[in-house]
Amino acid sequence: MMNKNQQNLLSKMATGNGHGENSPYFDGWKAFEDNPFHPTKNPHGVIQMGLAENQLSFDLVETWLMKNPEASICTPGGVNDFRDIAIFQDYHGLTKFRNAVANFMEKVRGNRVRFDPDRIVMSGGATGAHEMTVFCLADPGDAFLVPTPYYPGFDRDLRWRTGAQLVPVVCERSNDFKVTREALEAAYKSAQEANIRVKGLLITNPSNPLGTILDRETLRTVVSFINEKSIHLVCDEIYAATVFTQPGFISIAEIIQEKEIECNHDLIHIVYSLSKDLGFPGFRVGIVYSYNDAVVSCCRKMSSFGLVSSQTQHLIASMLSDDEFVNKFIAESANRLATRHKVFTTGLAKVGISCLQSNAGLFVWMDLHHLLKEQTFEAERSLWNVIIHEVKLNVSPGSSFHCSAPGWFRVCFANMDDQTMDVALTRIESFAVQNNETSTTVPMKRQCWQKPQNNLRLSFKSRRMDDIMMPQCLMSPHSPLAQSPLVRARN
Repeated sequence: MMNKNQQNLLSKMATGNGHGENSPYFDGWKAFEDNPFHPTKNPHGVIQMGLAENQLSFDLVETWLMKNPEASICTPGGVNDFRDIAIFQDYHGLTKFRNAVANFMEKVRGNRVRFDPDRIVMSGGATGAHEMTVFCLADPGDAFLVPTPYYPGFDRDLRWRTGAQLVPVVCERSNDFKVTREALEAAYKSAQEANIRVKGLLITNPSNPLGTILDRETLRTVVSFINEKSIHLVCDEIYAATVFTQPGFISIAEIIQEKEIECNHDLIHIVYSLSKDLGFPGFRVGIVYSYNDAVVSCCRKMSSFGLVSSQTQHLIASMLSDDEFVNKFIAESANRLATRHKVFTTGLAKVGISCLQSNAGLFVWMDLHHLLKEQTFEAERSLWNVIIHEVKLNVSPGSSFHCSAPGWFRVCFANMDDQTMDVALTRIESFAVQNNETSTTVPMKRQCWQKPQNNLRLSFKSRRMDDIMMPQCLMSPHSPLAQSPLVRARN
């Protein structure tokens, strides 16, 4: 806590709460950081299932790096390029980097569209790309419409330093949270009634947190809407290569080239990165691709505040220029995501837990509304506290994504190895099975989700919680706890 004198010495931004860390989304991260799971050093710790990261195909990248040491200027094979890469580079970026990124974006979209490398503007990750785009399109107080549920980081990325506002487009559980013309019109009208100037619509395709893709008809509806209102359309496509089953991904770039679509291309902007599709969030490679010349020019000047290092550009350019590697990576990554998704959702289904049907992303949208004492967000928060502090899984509650209905949780499945996933599934199975057993053996007025002393608490009568937290590799072979689906799938 800052005292009054410290507050007077600093800016309102430094002393304010605009970063948005007062959210269960970030609270879950803190719980993990305070007690991180490790299979031997801390087997009862919190497993990180709140991080949307793709770690399933790192071996492919590592193999490529071993075969191509010259791609890095920090190896004997690449040291001859050190001087040229280490000296000053302007904010346009290396030509070979922009060419390689444009080529990769085309491959991810099935080579059905073309991207002009001269419109590739780099930024420090998708976070920087989104903020840079808002700075170019809106003034403080202006608003963007955003369909719910949406990524909690948008409240920070789009609002904190720009002064822009976000107006939720409320999508309903009844139609699997699909974006409709009616919902778009309702949000636009509510903003007008509040005297808020709407400058754009932000869509995420594939969706975070839903793991679904927008179909062609929905994308056409979106383009028609923004064209009629003469507002910008920002398309976050950072999960484009995580689509692992049909139907395939459709980029907004495909829609606007359809002959029957009427659209002012100056209103269309794509945000992309390599954080999710390649699994390189630490490289901070973000991309703005705009069809508006003025936006490209402005973003390029602004990118000076968050450039991608020339060393990273050099490495990425070499890797993404290798067509054989890129084709293999895209296909194999999708296969591994599909396998992990199937194993995880099958394990959940066996204990009566369902998820929204999805075919993309690094997570599932898990439905636990049947476990809520009441259908309220307060009850959701209480259940989340149990999952975090007793089951020891960092999952993200739907309320942090501005979901319109309580009981949904985003659970990430691609940021861990098979053994950790095995432990996570074991914990979830135990949690669900114990809840079902307790529900059938106690009187109706004393369900296991009863809220004694205002705290929702799961009761484990038959086993100690430490036993349930124990990894499979450390449990007795005579343990009464059933093996998880991941173990069964490997046997």
